[in-house]
Amino acid sequence: MNRRIISLACTTAILAGLAGTLPAQDTGLHAQAADINYATALQMSLYFYECQQAGELPEWNRVEWRADATTDDYITGGWYDAGDHVKFNLPMAYSASMLAWGLYQYPDGLEACGEMNNYVNNLNWVLDYLARCDLGTEIVFQVGNGQEDHTWWGPVELYAYGMGENSPYTRPYYTASEGCSAVFGEMAAALAAGYCALEGRIDEGHREYYLEHAENIFEIASTNPSDEVYNDSDASGFYRSSHFYDELFYAANWLYIATGKQSYLDKAESYIPNLGKELGTSELKYSWCQCWDDVQQGGLLLYAQNTKDATYISRVQKHLDYWCDTGETIEGGLCYVGTWGCLRYANNIGFLAAVATDTLFSSDAALSAKYKTLYETQINYCLGDNPDGQCYVVGHCDNSPRNPHHRTAHCSWKNALETPDTNRHILYGALVGGPDGSGKYVDDRGNYINNEVATDYNAGYTALLCKMVSEYGGKTDPAFPEPETRTPEFFVEAKASSDASGVNLSLKFTNQTAWPARVVDNLSYRYYMDLSEVIDAGCKPEDVVIRCDRDQSAMYSGVTPAQISGIQHYSGTIYYVEITYPDGRAAIPISEGRYQCETMLALVYPNYGKGWDSSNDYSCQDIEGAEDNIITDKITVYENGALIYGVEPDGTAPVTTAATTSGGTGGTTTGTQTALPGDANADGKVQMADVVTLSRYLVNSGKLTAQGAKNADMDDNGRLDAVDAVLLKRTFVS
Repeated sequence: MNRRIISLACTTAILAGLAGTLPAQDTGLHAQAADINYATALQMSLYFYECQQAGELPEWNRVEWRADATTDDYITGGWYDAGDHVKFNLPMAYSASMLAWGLYQYPDGLEACGEMNNYVNNLNWVLDYLARCDLGTEIVFQVGNGQEDHTWWGPVELYAYGMGENSPYTRPYYTASEGCSAVFGEMAAALAAGYCALEGRIDEGHREYYLEHAENIFEIASTNPSDEVYNDSDASGFYRSSHFYDELFYAANWLYIATGKQSYLDKAESYIPNLGKELGTSELKYSWCQCWDDVQQGGLLLYAQNTKDATYISRVQKHLDYWCDTGETIEGGLCYVGTWGCLRYANNIGFLAAVATDTLFSSDAALSAKYKTLYETQINYCLGDNPDGQCYVVGHCDNSPRNPHHRTAHCSWKNALETPDTNRHILYGALVGGPDGSGKYVDDRGNYINNEVATDYNAGYTALLCKMVSEYGGKTDPAFPEPETRTPEFFVEAKASSDASGVNLSLKFTNQTAWPARVVDNLSYRYYMDLSEVIDAGCKPEDVVIRCDRDQSAMYSGVTPAQISGIQHYSGTIYYVEITYPDGRAAIPISEGRYQCETMLALVYPNYGKGWDSSNDYSCQDIEGAEDNIITDKITVYENGALIYGVEPDGTAPVTTAATTSGGTGGTTTGTQTALPGDANADGKVQMADVVTLSRYLVNSGKLTAQGAKNADMDDNGRLDAVDAVLLKRTFVS
């Protein structure tokens, strides 16, 4: 392996195998030598696939900000494609076939680094979905409509609300019994490859289930080959198939490996005359690469392995030599196939190079060395070994992308690509599209060409990581994924204007849930006031008139309106009014107009007297005279009567615990991680040991957890450097 020097911004996180994105930036120091920890990269890549899971999530899903979603799909399960929420079977099946191939070819590394169970779980998940799509004589090839899906930008847990608000939204699905040879061929290939890869790893009956469906789907795909139906469907606007004989060829080779039946190898041979050719020649195409729309190169590699035919071995060599010698590259050695998602192509080339090196060319030292440089250059480029030291895998390094184009990770509460500024969740392990043709990259959520993520982007990358951990080992992070630091999810934005006759209030109850995004019934909030002046005037607190000038919840058909209490006693002369939303749909974080629910109240002095004093009212302290509604913790929020946000007049606050979630769209979330300035080793205390921990980190001889790094940022400027060490040390000097 070429031992390369890479920037500390990437190295520190790689060496530590951190689960969190450290707030610290590059200090300008560089490691003298570094080995990339491919095991943590693989660990995170599998986590990314769990972020993409559709339907009812399995118990082993590790993503704290995900919950069940689109559970009413005609075929449940599977993966959402990219930063959107459609289940496109062509790229999904391609991705599954590549993951299966990685496991099939390189199981030893997965066993050694401890990721085998996670790998098998994720592969089973997608294969189960693909098998369920086989209805016998027809096959489901897509769930969801891309044109409709792309009209809304929000977390998938609220998809039905985002697409239909109060009206139920039923996702369409697409089936066919012919005219879909590319997608059907890819589905058959994935199931056959999974059958091969999972031998001895799952129940034999389950494996046979995959093979049974692989053979049936292939039979439908190969009878009267055509893509006419598929390319006339919604899929055409997103994953139009350029050809289908390559998918049939690819599937036939996998079915031959799975069954040993000569008929499948004969089928594969029969497709060769119809495979892609170099422009203007009769020569088989070699200057493109493996991808969701073209699996010819993968099929030729499998065919060469299956037949050991020198002619096809030479075709594989010509393809790899092209990318080693004459194919377009950008500075740093990245194979540059196309602008849109360039890193996926590079890793696909790399994976085929690794497999070919270990199978077809293992006895040729010169070719093996040449191709090894090719595949290691591609994956190392993704992990920071490039001219800019830019890591392109979310969450793996300090300078990883933070804003990939991904709706649920961004988790906007108002259907807005720009709000919030920074993604609320870390989409660990996702490989972004990559740099442009000049090698430049900007972490811009709006740039879906270079900064979107997708299951097929991670497919060849994950398969190649199987090779890298097989050869170089590495340790995964036992603490991954660390809990995220959570922001308030329910609160009230308010403003007030008062005079001697009373107070007028604008109270905007706000739902900005994200762990997960959800709708919760029976929420309430309290506005506190000191009524001593009312009592001193000889009136009763209950004589205060409560007038509702606006109840936004009553505007929504089918939604139970807000319930406004009378004057309630708290303690002493302090009273409150409580507004309750029995129906959580009153405030749904799906759009500008729905994530908040406004109630406008007027609290009027009894008998229209002149003596109201808001200056002593607890909840009015921060909001009196405010031009715009502002967040206040003096208006407390409750779920089923339990305090979840704000501080009551007597100082009662929510109980904070380690961040947990019950899951589901109606789940509850409690707790936060609170920074303790100076606690670099995150043990809950600030001691000289923290100075040592931070100092070792700064000279690249130690590591920090994400929470420790946050705690150690003493000057709160978003980076760790010697200034922080000095400030921390000063806390122990009188």
